[in-house]
Amino acid sequence: MQCDHLRRKGPARQVAVPDPPRPSPNPNAYQSNQRFTSQDPTMDQNATAVRNALINNLTVPAFNIPYPPMMEPVIRAVRDEDAFAFIAVARIEWEKLGAISPAVIAEEFREYDDARHVSLHLDHVPVIDEDDLQVDWEPIFRQGIEHGYQSLMIDGSRLDLEGNIEVTRRAVEIAHSAGLPCEAELGAVMGHEDGPQPPYEELFRTKMGFTDIEQARRFVTQTGCDWLSVAVGSIHGSVRGAGGGAEKVEARLDLEHVERLQEATGVPLVLHGGSGINRDCVQGGIRRGIAKVNVASEIRRAYAGELESSGDEQAACELVYERTRSLLHDYFALTGTRRAIIGEGG
Repeated sequence: MQCDHLRRKGPARQVAVPDPPRPSPNPNAYQSNQRFTSQDPTMDQNATAVRNALINNLTVPAFNIPYPPMMEPVIRAVRDEDAFAFIAVARIEWEKLGAISPAVIAEEFREYDDARHVSLHLDHVPVIDEDDLQVDWEPIFRQGIEHGYQSLMIDGSRLDLEGNIEVTRRAVEIAHSAGLPCEAELGAVMGHEDGPQPPYEELFRTKMGFTDIEQARRFVTQTGCDWLSVAVGSIHGSVRGAGGGAEKVEARLDLEHVERLQEATGVPLVLHGGSGINRDCVQGGIRRGIAKVNVASEIRRAYAGELESSGDEQAACELVYERTRSLLHDYFALTGTRRAIIGEGG
């Protein structure tokens, strides 16, 4: 049973929300690295959204869709909160979960597309994947462009610095030639690797994989990437907590490190592994330059857990809807911020 509220029942319930108060502009607002001007204004939407988020001390959540039925409840939730978000899919989600392909996710997105509230983002196209295998990433980038993704992410974080710079520079060229912004990653957000992970407190205390400040400055300058995904304390999926069991622990962020990275690079920062981080840390990170936050585990587990326990896909989709609304309203405080993100004409 598919989740068909938008397709079969017409427009979802609209929540009346007041115009949001405009936050004080970010004193560290940047001049983007983007060197392109698209003939299609929708192709600039993701760049505009992230830029406005940074300026207004807001963030753009990117909700990953590892199973196509999750698409409808996520978009419905974003619309009902009058927020703006990216709908994202990563290579690992079509290789190891149920996303099937970037083309399938793009096709599903078009069934419910609402350009005032959501747009497509191609997440985590790795050069070396989580199994340490080399990936032919350029065809995936070109597929993303072909299927209408409005921003692209290259992940060369498993390469050495020089290799990451070289690959990212090429990825930026491809994205910019299509009028799209390009996200890159420097540092290692732990959690996708096979095998046991160290306890979270050990990861945080030792700053294992944290993005180096001076390397980040050089990386952005030499690659021209538009957004930089950084490692500052978040984790993908599950790591061991104090008790030693594999679980999604409540992570936190090194806010001083975030601030120094934004000052050094001058570009919007991206937080991956956004599920399960202490809310105050997330809000502090947003005020210091995190203009995009990826959310995957929180809504994926809601969907998969309900489906496994009840076998009811509609119930699983409704749980995704409620979790997404809660994240937008309670966690990110983004209710009613759509126009601040996409502009007054949105």
